[in-house]
Amino acid sequence: MLSEAFLWATRKSPSARRYMWSAFYQSVAHRFSDFDWWHFMNYGYADLAGDRAPIALRNEDEDERYCIQLYDHVASAADLRNRDVLEVGCGRGGGASYIARYLHPKSMVGVDIAGSAIQFCRRAHRSEGLRFLKGDAENLPFADQSFDVVINIESSFCYGDMARFLSEVGRVLRPGGSFLLADLRLAHEVEGLLADLRASPLEILETKDITAEVGHALAFDHERRVKGMNGKIPFLLRGVVNTFAGVQGTRIPNLLSSGELVYLNVVLRKSPGREEEAQPPDDACRSLPWEGRNVPAAFAQGEARSATACSPFFF
Repeated sequence: MLSEAFLWATRKSPSARRYMWSAFYQSVAHRFSDFDWWHFMNYGYADLAGDRAPIALRNEDEDERYCIQLYDHVASAADLRNRDVLEVGCGRGGGASYIARYLHPKSMVGVDIAGSAIQFCRRAHRSEGLRFLKGDAENLPFADQSFDVVINIESSFCYGDMARFLSEVGRVLRPGGSFLLADLRLAHEVEGLLADLRASPLEILETKDITAEVGHALAFDHERRVKGMNGKIPFLLRGVVNTFAGVQGTRIPNLLSSGELVYLNVVLRKSPGREEEAQPPDDACRSLPWEGRNVPAAFAQGEARSATACSPFFF
């Protein structure tokens, strides 16, 4: 009942969606700030085709394998090695940490609306080249052409202005850079998402429907999700938490199974253009990609401008 009422309210208007989701994720991040075992907020991915070898994970990462497999699947569309990578909507930081530790980017920056989530990320994930900032998906606090790859997983559904977000992605990407998107929409909303992507400054290279892979991952991961929350959630909140956790028998897996909810993975690219041919001057090569823009110095310490992006509570 509570979850249905919340979702109804988020559909009233773009501004309501922005406000409701940002308030929700801030609350979640604060309420579960001591859940040190919980690093991912996505529904996972199961390789049903079996055309890739299983990821060789460290022991400490094995429990969250299905969530990691979603990141690995999405990130496999681009070579991240020695690249500057940005994740918008980093949630609890598990995906950004996985990329930093396993895929060897030059730098990895995670941005999220929830200050409590960013605090958790900084405490839980410490790797060379990995940074977390509080920020706004529709007004990214970075200089133009700061990143080679932007990743966005299960986050864009809660933005108030998808077109503005895509414009920001295009702005911060370098010429020839990749935008890797994975998200879910109700079936009747899919064409609207694709229309937004086609109208963006980016070129669509590939669109894949991975609904089945995500649905199966939720089924395979059901026991872990239930066990992780067992005894830790107040009785009155269990229904809401189970719904957004994708526990079997609740809204998300049911809609994925029926086809009423579709999960898309889209690969986009910023046009190489002429700028790619020119080498930047030495003073343009900055250790921090947000330096050089008119941004308050405190922001580099993690202080926020207004933040409206959010990360999914779909773990």
